[in-house]
Amino acid sequence: MVRDIRKISESLVLDQKAGVSPDQVCQAIPGGLAGSTVMDAKAPMMIDRNYEPGFRIDLHIKDLNNVLETSRGVGALLPLAAQVMEIMQAIKQDGCGVEDHSGIIKFYEKLVNIEVAR
Repeated sequence: MVRDIRKISESLVLDQKAGVSPDQVCQAIPGGLAGSTVMDAKAPMMIDRNYEPGFRIDLHIKDLNNVLETSRGVGALLPLAAQVMEIMQAIKQDGCGVEDHSGIIKFYEKLVNIEVAR
């Protein structure tokens, strides 16, 4: 699910930066292979700047910490999970740890200095 949120966040930021309406993108994607339940549920919330918690960033950090500790313990490298942890930690540092994980989009918005909105 986090992977999908991350991809949706990147896409919406790119679309907004390129001058493409986020609503148009959300209407076009569900018919193709890129569509997902996560996109259907979370993309509209992200565009509306609605970060009411479904699953809080703080809980993702707790879970990812458990995964990363286990991976180190068994010698399994998880570089993408480690990258997601860094993104989650950055969002938490910005005071958004109690928000929904769809707030990942804020990380990408900050990187390119743009806000995704209708």
